[in-house]
Amino acid sequence: MRSVVTALSAFSLVLVLSAAPGYAQAPAQPPAAAQTQPAPAAQPPAPFPQGAKVGLVNLQQIASLSAEGKASTARVQTLITKKQAEAAAKAKTLQDNQTKLQTGGALLNDAARAQLEKDIERQTVETDRFQQDAQAEITELQTQLQAEFQQKLFPVLNQLVQEKGLHVLLSAADAGVIIADPAIDLTLEAITRFDAGTSKPAAAPAATTKPPAAPAPATTTPAPKP
Repeated sequence: MRSVVTALSAFSLVLVLSAAPGYAQAPAQPPAAAQTQPAPAAQPPAPFPQGAKVGLVNLQQIASLSAEGKASTARVQTLITKKQAEAAAKAKTLQDNQTKLQTGGALLNDAARAQLEKDIERQTVETDRFQQDAQAEITELQTQLQAEFQQKLFPVLNQLVQEKGLHVLLSAADAGVIIADPAIDLTLEAITRFDAGTSKPAAAPAATTKPPAAPAPATTTPAPKP
């Protein structure tokens, strides 16, 4: 049996995730000349060279363009947005109390001022702890989704290796490739197969019918002795 060596297990598969979206900005308008020029038609990938024994895939591109990768990114981004909203609410409460102490602290009696300072100290600790816990939760989800992504993608890549008769399948971004024939890049084919596999509903188990029971062997009752 041919020994198939892949570099995939040696590298971490990085999902394209945005940890902290910036302020919303209006998209820059392209130059007028660019607006009138039609976008170039996408060129189909070149056929894989006959007899080639080495292939390439861009794992980050698969994570960015595949349905599974986009779904994973959306899940992480949803969690990030939720934690950012919760952190903003806590920060506002803390800021309001700090402003109240700075501007009106002299008008408070000793007990009220001491209580407000205590609240600020507690809220500061809680805010810092929340940020740490939120980051840990986001990292945990990223790690979980990355493992699930690899578990679903690698069988697709292994199938490509077997069908193409490859000796090696390299991660293009990690293998230090400088120049390569574009025809050995199997990224788009991997994405197509990956999406087809992950989007199919699970097949219902085939109904099984039990074979009819075999008739019991005929038995003869011995005649009574005279």
